[in-house]
Amino acid sequence: MVDRGLLDLIINRIPGLRIPERLVLCEKFDREEEISILSKEDIEKIINRPLKQSWLMDELCLQAGQDERTARFRGIRWVSWTSGDYPPQLREIYDPPAVLFFRGSLPDPEKPLAAVVGTRRPGPAAAAQAYDISRELGAAGLSVVSGLALGIDALAHRGNLEGGVPTFAVLGSGADEIYPAGNRKLAMRILDNGGGILSEYVPGMKPFRGNFPARNRIIAGLARGTVIVEAPARSGALITARFALEQGRDLWVASAGTVSSCGAGTAKLADDGAKVIHGAAAILAEWKWTVLPFPAAGESRAGADGEISSGGRELAASLARSLKINL
Repeated sequence: MVDRGLLDLIINRIPGLRIPERLVLCEKFDREEEISILSKEDIEKIINRPLKQSWLMDELCLQAGQDERTARFRGIRWVSWTSGDYPPQLREIYDPPAVLFFRGSLPDPEKPLAAVVGTRRPGPAAAAQAYDISRELGAAGLSVVSGLALGIDALAHRGNLEGGVPTFAVLGSGADEIYPAGNRKLAMRILDNGGGILSEYVPGMKPFRGNFPARNRIIAGLARGTVIVEAPARSGALITARFALEQGRDLWVASAGTVSSCGAGTAKLADDGAKVIHGAAAILAEWKWTVLPFPAAGESRAGADGEISSGGRELAASLARSLKINL
């Protein structure tokens, strides 16, 4: 295997490139030395257009070196679009990140992922359903990918962990910058239980509002299908739904989200033809995935962090009554 050195990190640092252009450069070059001698004008010839922002290749190489050192110090690895370890589902979308940074593990390429997303301020029924669907998917051996946000995302991760599988979070910041801070404990649970924290942003990158819509394409891109649990008319979860449809992936809405007072966006998706589901069984049936046994209602099961969570559904509903769900 060719040692690409800092090649992909250098390409990742070139300002003003469109994602398909980054992929062209990733394919064209095999070694760091091949690109480190090029100028801005050389890159412009390759992509066949001018770049507005000025830069020097020597400076980009220094920045890439700093990215590598920061990543190593903070326990972050990365995988290039050219690597055989790159998530295959993500590779199929129109604009996959040229470099994907991650802490922990990447998803198992042999198993489909389900994205479970929704509002940061869910109603009790939607919160409980997010937890239940993710728990049931976990019981069947399937992991969930979400965005580690407050509300539906956090409940989806917790439910999936309770189901006994790794769960995966995609951030709108560097993989070392957990946002919101209140979910740092949950992020550690994800890592401690074999899951992963993923990001296209370099280590140390703070969360910016503009990062989150782009982050949502990765959530949808990693998943075979997306569940929108509850979403208002203007919601980032609806951006994830749009990406799922554009990427040719399955899309469902949770039944609780179609009737809630803050589920106008979810209800609109259902009206437009998205399938309404009441639990994970519909997903498993559509994917023809064998359901594994799980403790019956009322039976207790120790969570991955040692807490007994037989009342997980009640916990989810209780947490959702607060405007700020801090798990």
